[in-house]
Amino acid sequence: MMSIRNPDSSVEKRILDAAAACILAYGVERTTMTEIARRARVSRPTIYRRWPDIRWVIAELLTTRIAGVLEAVPDRGVGREAVVDRIVLVAEHLRNDEIVQSVIRNAPSLAMVYIAERLGTSQQIMVDALAEAIKLAQDDGSVRAGDPHQMGAMCLLITQSTIQSAQMVEAILDNEAIDVELSIALNGYLKP
Repeated sequence: MMSIRNPDSSVEKRILDAAAACILAYGVERTTMTEIARRARVSRPTIYRRWPDIRWVIAELLTTRIAGVLEAVPDRGVGREAVVDRIVLVAEHLRNDEIVQSVIRNAPSLAMVYIAERLGTSQQIMVDALAEAIKLAQDDGSVRAGDPHQMGAMCLLITQSTIQSAQMVEAILDNEAIDVELSIALNGYLKP
């Protein structure tokens, strides 16, 4: 699902904030347009004018949250270590994001679209940001040669897998250990 707007308006922000509150209160599967509209203090038609159904609202919410994490974790400089540090910090934020984790765990049919079928808007934003950073790191010699977009996509897959499955191995890899191992994996993949 491509993002169909930038949620800059106060109405759209209220709707997305209400959707987040509903997900936290009721879970993804029990979140409804009616409850979102009530919490956002708008009519259901107001929501439907912006998004065709609840899946689009949730997709927009995820895009906003994930892109927000990317903005909140600034570039850490140029070079492989800086790229890897930023990826690991973004992954840590997303592993701890209640909304992202709720969708992964409680809405598997929605999550699977972005895990196995196609890139979402937020994933494409990540790949593009990674490709740009990888190209700069290639120019300084700290990242191996290769197509930056392909390498960015592979970094996304490695990191996305870590975010989605971290709870499965938490008895083996606590939060600190998973960050260390993700860093080692990404550094190994990118090094010249």
